[in-house]
Order: sequence, then C-alpha cells, then structure tokens
Amino acid sequence: MTTHAPEMPIQVDDETGVWTTDALPMLYVPRHFFVNNHMGIEEEVGAERYADILYKAGYKSAYFWCEQEAACHGIEGEAVWHHYLNRLSQRGWGFFITEALDLENGTATVRLENSCFVYHYEKIHSKKVNRKVDYMFTGWFAGALDQILASKGSTIKTHSEQTQSGAEEGCDLGYFSVTPL
Repeated sequence: MTTHAPEMPIQVDDETGVWTTDALPMLYVPRHFFVNNHMGIEEEVGAERYADILYKAGYKSAYFWCEQEAACHGIEGEAVWHHYLNRLSQRGWGFFITEALDLENGTATVRLENSCFVYHYEKIHSKKVNRKVDYMFTGWFAGALDQILASKGSTIKTHSEQTQSGAEEGCDLGYFSVTPL
C-alpha cells in the first residue's frame, strides 16, 4: 500500500481550532466513529427512513457547498461538479468517478469505488450485507447538479438514486443515477 499527504488545503485557526478547507469549516473525525453513529441512527429509525432524512440534508448541503466553492474558486458548470467529486474523494468517503454528465439534460452517472460505508459494514459483519449502504451520498449528487443548473439559469430540477452498492452480492462498486424530476 502506498500513501500520500492530503491533496486539499487545510488550515487550522490558532484561536478557535477550527479546520478550514477552501471557504468552508471542516471536521476531522475517525471513520469508525462516523459510521458507527450512522449505523446507530439506522438501527433506531430504520434504513429507509434514515435514507429519506439524509437525502434532504445531503441535497441541501451539496447545494450550499457547490455554491460556496464556485465563488471561492471562480469556477462554474462542469468544473464545479468535478471539483465536488474530487473533494469528496480526497476526504476519504470513497472514490467518486463521473461516468456521465449532461448539464443540458440534467443527468449524471457516478461510480463509487472503495466506499467507507461498504468497508465498515463488511468489516463489522465479515461479509457483504446485501443491501445498499451508501445512501448517505444519494442526495448529494442531485443537490450539486441542481446548484450548477440553477447557476446557469436552468429550471431543471433533478433526483438522484443509488442503483447499486458494493455491499451487494456480486457487486464491487456503487452506482448513482441523477435524472430530471
């Protein structure tokens, strides 16, 4: 296994201890801590209800993130989308690869490799759990694409869906599809 230092700028405020990357404050937490909290909430409210909650929150967060980062870096359109997926990959969620992106029609396909959720669920259960466990990301793609479309004056609104997870038998990758509503 080879390693490298983080590829994104991280500044720590001497007075407050707040970590910042680009224009936004960040948190740095152990993956097991985050995923164990995720799993605990899932156990209490159920995966389907939790996925609905996360979709809405993730959509809103991705929209805001893309808006802030576009302004910070002076980028727009596809550049915002690719910057977003790159930063997600750099932050350890997994590797997010754009397989298709069509801003004119409001569609995208994202492949997910090395999902932090798949890794943790398989580590805990010592096997594939045979369900989609990466649903936290689903709203992120619609939120990001909608912000980019709105910034270009488009009225298209999208919806995202996870179509495959690496936690399912016979699958090593996750896939997400973004389509117009």
